[in-house]
Amino acid sequence: MIKELQKEQFSLVLSGGGALGIAHIGVVEDLELNNLSPSEIIGTSMGGIIGACVAIGLEAKQILEVLEEFASVTKWIKFSFSGNSIIESSKIERIFEHIFGNRKMQDVEIPLKIIATDLLNGAKRVFSESDDVLIKDALLATMAIPGIFSEKVIDGRVYADGFLCENLGLSEAGFETILAVDVLGFNSFEKELPDNILKTMNVLEMFEKSMRLLIYNQTKLIKQNIQKRVLLVEPDTKEYNTYHFHKVNELYLLGKGLL
Repeated sequence: MIKELQKEQFSLVLSGGGALGIAHIGVVEDLELNNLSPSEIIGTSMGGIIGACVAIGLEAKQILEVLEEFASVTKWIKFSFSGNSIIESSKIERIFEHIFGNRKMQDVEIPLKIIATDLLNGAKRVFSESDDVLIKDALLATMAIPGIFSEKVIDGRVYADGFLCENLGLSEAGFETILAVDVLGFNSFEKELPDNILKTMNVLEMFEKSMRLLIYNQTKLIKQNIQKRVLLVEPDTKEYNTYHFHKVNELYLLGKGLL
């Protein structure tokens, strides 16, 4: 795959997946070690956060340090007692402000596209250099899982997580060769049903498995309609949950050596 990427320009597409998206950093580091740089980056949810870090020039080790902020949930979780979500986003916004400052979507070293969903009509919204939008605001939109994180209002429109419309943004790639990293791909779900002693654990695992299957099938349909050359990387994330932010180093290593 390395040799194929050395031949021409390519789009880097990073999927959403909560904590599982930390595996993207391992892939980013392998690109660095082989002196490969994408010509554009498309990201959804956690893929958008990591993609934005790459786009402003951060290296893999620096991004890993950024994600370690999320290892301690007290640093970014603030429970909400009103509105439509469990978690209020002010702490996360401060982390993003520290990383990105007042940079807008055009203030990047590598062109960046962030996928979100218009929560009122379900339409896909792609924030790019043509938008006069702060990077941190686009990220608060793409990661806003309905009911979990506060929805984000930008220019009067209400946005939520991009996984609702396109978790792996293949259709937004502008180059003929695409390196796509999907942490919610075929290797992300067990091929058997949960069998825990506690029914509660079985129910939770069934819910997460169902969401992974739903997103996997969404991506599969989109991939079938892509005429471009897709080099697909699917880290083996099945042993981890989307909320395992405390397992930063383990998840990072899942993305290593896959190119």
